[in-house]
Amino acid sequence: MPFKENRKANLLYLPSCSVQIRGAYNLMAHLGPEEKINGVIASSAGNHAQGVAMSAKSLGIKATIVMPLATPAIKYRNVGRLGSTVVLHGNDFDEAKRECNRLATENNRYAFLDAIFVCVGGGGLLAGIAAYVKKIGPPGLKVIGVECIDQPAMTESLATSTRLTLNEVGLFSDGTAVRVVGEETFRLCRALVDEMILVTNDELCAAIKDVFEDTRSIPEPAGALAVAGVKRYVLQNKLIGSGKRFVSIVSGANMDFDRLRFVAERADSWRAERGSTQCRGPRKTGELHSYLHPRPVTEFSYRFSGTSQAFIFVSFRLTSLSSSSTLTPGEARQQEIEGILKAVSDDPLGMNARDISNNEMAKSHARYLIGGRVAVENERLISFAFPERPGALRKFLVVLSGAESDSSKFNITLFHYRYKPFDLHPNQYFVTGRFRNHGNDLSKVLAGIQVPPAEQGNFESFLTKLGYPFTDETENEVYKEFLLAK
Repeated sequence: MPFKENRKANLLYLPSCSVQIRGAYNLMAHLGPEEKINGVIASSAGNHAQGVAMSAKSLGIKATIVMPLATPAIKYRNVGRLGSTVVLHGNDFDEAKRECNRLATENNRYAFLDAIFVCVGGGGLLAGIAAYVKKIGPPGLKVIGVECIDQPAMTESLATSTRLTLNEVGLFSDGTAVRVVGEETFRLCRALVDEMILVTNDELCAAIKDVFEDTRSIPEPAGALAVAGVKRYVLQNKLIGSGKRFVSIVSGANMDFDRLRFVAERADSWRAERGSTQCRGPRKTGELHSYLHPRPVTEFSYRFSGTSQAFIFVSFRLTSLSSSSTLTPGEARQQEIEGILKAVSDDPLGMNARDISNNEMAKSHARYLIGGRVAVENERLISFAFPERPGALRKFLVVLSGAESDSSKFNITLFHYRYKPFDLHPNQYFVTGRFRNHGNDLSKVLAGIQVPPAEQGNFESFLTKLGYPFTDETENEVYKEFLLAK
């Protein structure tokens, strides 16, 4: 809509006389067909109203705009001239906004989002967004913080109404690895944040993959936290297909290249796109593969063990996921896995299979060690985690191998080290000591240690004195099946 410039007789294009058209047009252009038919409603003191009105006219959408009674005539007249319905109500913007929300509810108009998800480290981003949204947003709009399950500083602080200092935090999402939240951010979050969500590192990896597949960009772990939070919230509250509108704040993309392998491996596990099984049966490796066909096999490990039985580790992609399915991804995965296991168990050759997709020891260590089963008397299998920094592995080996007197009674029978970002095992716990390193990663070690029966108590004390997070894997089914001779 051109306006004539009086002196120079040029045309000056100022359709709305406000910059607010950009956000309004972008939002309205992405509305679905039914939402466009319903129209939009907004509240504004003037400039935003003109942006909405111009966008609505351009897109062919009905618009109603509530403005305070004191709005200058030039503003509300221009809104009306652009084709929108103007409702003058209230002495100030807050009263106009309340009327806008009432009309939106009454007429089922598109007016606002249901929730905004924000990643949490020290709490600054969450507090800032919450303060802004609660001031200008509609009453029903939730602000939800998202943390990793091994970094719950804000979650636990809000739950206890006091700022807590965590003994330890996981380091995979290094951008949010904070032991204690800020004093002022905690005050604001306690007053304004509606809810907190905790997600695992596997969920985080799946969210990174989701963002990549949608946008061809790769966020860092902390950057994808909010996306993982949305997915967890939808599943937790059974909101699939509910039509709710959510925003997730993607806050960073400083991803180390060497982390991508870990992300790729773990993403499919959570997204229910990959399964892993252990199988025992006659030495006919092709027999198991026939039950998996035509699913793509991504990993298949087998070694002759001197008996008539074969022990096989196999990973494969699942095929049951469908956008038309009424099942959740987890339910579809479970159904397909159970079908495979039943088919294998019914095999006349006497095969037996077990789902180990969620076995942490299998994912981190056993898959690389399959190839020999040994009978070791009084062996304990322990997985450790330690900070990945120069000299860390050597220090760990020196302590473990007997340089200190406490460990001289124990014999190391197995050792497997793999540098990787750390994912907290549900049964793993942190002992005293803080593990924060410059590289921001923890590495995992699997160690077999011979412990005479009389030394079991001393061994437990030794593990605690080591000062490293550990998990006892001695009863792990994967250890018994693939690494330990019966």
